[in-house]
Amino acid sequence: MTTLLNDPVTRTRAYFDGEWRAAPQTFDVIHPGNGQSIGAAPDCTPADARRAIDAAEVALREWRRVNPYQRGQILRKWHDLMIARKEELARLMTLEMGKPIAETRGEVHYAASFIEWCSEEASRIGGERVPSRFDHKRGFTASEPVGIVYAVTPWNFPAGMVTRKAAPALAAGCVMILKPAEQSPMTALYLAELWLEAGGPPNTLQVLPTSDAPAFTAPFMDDPRVRKLTFTGSTAVGRLLYTQAAKTLKRVSLELGGHAPFLVFADADLERAAREVVGSKFRNAGQTCISTNRVYVQREVAAEFTAILSRLTGDLVLGDPLQDGTNVGPVVEQGGLDKVRAQVEDALERGATATVGGHVERGLYFQPTVLTGVHPDSVILREETFGPVAPVVAFETEEDGLALANASEYGLAAYAYTRDLGRAFRVAEALEYGIVGINDGVPSASAPQMPFGGMKNSGVGREGGHWGLDEYLETKYISLGI
Repeated sequence: MTTLLNDPVTRTRAYFDGEWRAAPQTFDVIHPGNGQSIGAAPDCTPADARRAIDAAEVALREWRRVNPYQRGQILRKWHDLMIARKEELARLMTLEMGKPIAETRGEVHYAASFIEWCSEEASRIGGERVPSRFDHKRGFTASEPVGIVYAVTPWNFPAGMVTRKAAPALAAGCVMILKPAEQSPMTALYLAELWLEAGGPPNTLQVLPTSDAPAFTAPFMDDPRVRKLTFTGSTAVGRLLYTQAAKTLKRVSLELGGHAPFLVFADADLERAAREVVGSKFRNAGQTCISTNRVYVQREVAAEFTAILSRLTGDLVLGDPLQDGTNVGPVVEQGGLDKVRAQVEDALERGATATVGGHVERGLYFQPTVLTGVHPDSVILREETFGPVAPVVAFETEEDGLALANASEYGLAAYAYTRDLGRAFRVAEALEYGIVGINDGVPSASAPQMPFGGMKNSGVGREGGHWGLDEYLETKYISLGI
């Protein structure tokens, strides 16, 4: 395969056991915009994984003892370096997974915000004085790092998903071994390079790409020295890892699939609600776990809302993700495109109408699409799409809308638009989701202090804020007799 370019931002060596290492075997990283390779990533093996665990064990002994103020200072330098290299990082993310360059520039700031927040929180990790019922005893708690962390990150936020895990882990005094997604390993390698440049000690953040995730992951699941698993990805893989982690009783954080509903009530500002649906649905070509997947509109305004949504969707620019004016780029790979196309074809065969879009434009580019008249049995209303398609369904009453919204095995994010204050509270409390946006289509924009995570089959644990930091800390009780 021909190489797209000899781009200075690409990274082609893994970092583990104290060195940047080439691998005997490699795999191509493909730019979804044109199907060409941007370079060859190292294909790490289970033997490499075991070396990384040994190196992490040694690094942990020192890092956990580093003064938390000093840990915070190193994190702050890491943040500053990310911002200084924004254009390189943004370009690399766009090359790897096709997200429009305007969005990847925003992702650099999003990713860096987790580091900034954790750099300030590192010095605030402490304990409590616990009253004793005995006069001759004093009780205390101490917060200590969990230990070695194995992290698995997805391709859709190549920087944001890394820092949302690594920043709190490193702030807490843990060390991390990271397996980035096969589609986007180079961003993670670049971030490890910047961590070392900021003064991060060797082997506190090791990054090992691989094309064989199950075999590579096995040593981490079997080794009792690895005390924490953090994973973002599909529910099916999350369930498997959850089972494997139980063998050594690891702490587990799982951020899994979603199927977000968006409720639009008759009293809503329809223009604003439609803009929010567009922002939620079509960013990153619909390839985010909290993207709107199902749009439920109260029947008396359904036609008017659909017309507005179709107009706004039709105005989106589908094109080269490296161009500033592009709103929607390609999906990441052929399998993703096939899934989107199959869901749309299924809906159309069951009687739906595409008011805009509905087809593959070219290559991995699928037209931003609005479907109306979607049958309740359509696959798109039951399974996550991960593509630029918004199905619109009418509902009658508030109770009907909530029943439709909650009729899912997933519980990550949900949205609702209404001017009725009472309804806003009722709906927020009734939606069975970990993240609820009321008149807010992008609640995650308030990161990094917010808790991010889901209910039901959307995961276990939270990332962000003190909830995310707590995931990397153990509480020790100390009783002192005097």
